[in-house]
Amino acid sequence: MADLLSNQVLWTAILASVLAQLLKLFIYYLVEHRWEWERLAETGGMPSSHSATVSALATGVGLTSGLQSPLFAISIVLAIIVMYDATGIRRAAGLHAERLNELITEFRKLVEQGPQPEPLKELLGHTYLEVGVGAALGIAFALISFALL
Repeated sequence: MADLLSNQVLWTAILASVLAQLLKLFIYYLVEHRWEWERLAETGGMPSSHSATVSALATGVGLTSGLQSPLFAISIVLAIIVMYDATGIRRAAGLHAERLNELITEFRKLVEQGPQPEPLKELLGHTYLEVGVGAALGIAFALISFALL
């Protein structure tokens, strides 16, 4: 258990994710001028916490194991897959949900009785900018973390 608690690479990645989620809350407040606490637990938005997490993980592995290590290669491939998925499949699913919600709104106007479907969650994926900022945040956080500790 002590080894797990002292694993700097693990905790750097986890804390980078927490930092990104907190930044989502504050960025939303700066843009919309209201607090939306759900931002702390949702996917999508600026910055990408998934990208921050895997970038911090890969940076930490690179700093501790070396850039030539198989562990670094694994963590880089994992990071690429996660970030590609965030901008590809998850983003497309969010856009589909947005269009379906528009259809549901039109359907509700036509049929006032009967089942009223719940809106689908639209904020699923990320833009390239959100992923890029998340990745930069994760790398910077890991570099600072390892420089300080």
